[in-house]
Amino acid sequence: MKKLDSHQHFWKFDPIRDQWINDEMEVIRRDFLPSDLKPILDANGIDGCIAVQADQSEQETEFLLNLATENDFIKGVVGWINLCAENIDERLDYYSQFPLLKGFRHILQAEPLEFMLKPEFIRGLRALKSYGFTYDVLVYPQHLPAFLKIMDDQAFVIDHLAKPDIKNAVFSPWDKDLKEIASFQNVYCKLSGMVTEADLKNWKKEDIYPFMDKVLELFGPERLMFGSDWPVCLLAAEYSVLCDLVADYLAKLTPLEQELIWSKNASTFYKL
Repeated sequence: MKKLDSHQHFWKFDPIRDQWINDEMEVIRRDFLPSDLKPILDANGIDGCIAVQADQSEQETEFLLNLATENDFIKGVVGWINLCAENIDERLDYYSQFPLLKGFRHILQAEPLEFMLKPEFIRGLRALKSYGFTYDVLVYPQHLPAFLKIMDDQAFVIDHLAKPDIKNAVFSPWDKDLKEIASFQNVYCKLSGMVTEADLKNWKKEDIYPFMDKVLELFGPERLMFGSDWPVCLLAAEYSVLCDLVADYLAKLTPLEQELIWSKNASTFYKL
């Protein structure tokens, strides 16, 4: 069965730029590059990956595109672009020349709730579709009602299950809002970032599986995709532990349903 990692990051650690990586995250306060990831993918039977932005700059997009050009196991890039820019169409037209660039993401989880309701942000978001770009939605549960207000038929994927409070087993109102979002058939969801929303040092699969149950119920196996969130996942679990967690959960599904989640949905969504 082919397997793809739909969500991971690369960076050359910069203590100024990467201030979000604090002292408690010492394990990821270093460079993470394709040469670090490739042996891990091989050891876990993962055939390729999608590199997702971790910095809000076009330099980040160029950095990831260069890595993808040099490493054929990087099947696509989710970059960053200023969706609020007046020249958004000009920039999207420029980026449309790069086949490896599949979509964009803004770190909405760090923005106030009203940010995504700004007319200029909505205009930029609407512009993506005409260029064939996807959009990765990185939010907390409290952002979901605002996101619902700007939904359209753009190709969206929810990163990290929208970061529910797994540590404290808080489902409401996350589950209700996500149900409404999942009713839009153009929205997918990544089985990613789960262990880092649980108790970092003491999580167990029984803490996480109920949240996986909920997104499987809402999105079905046809709109879920595996993502590691490497290297951020290392705060709570090694890559192999993460793969085992997901594999054990998916074992109850049919082989076809498992293949959809491991690779085919990501291939379809990102047009690999």
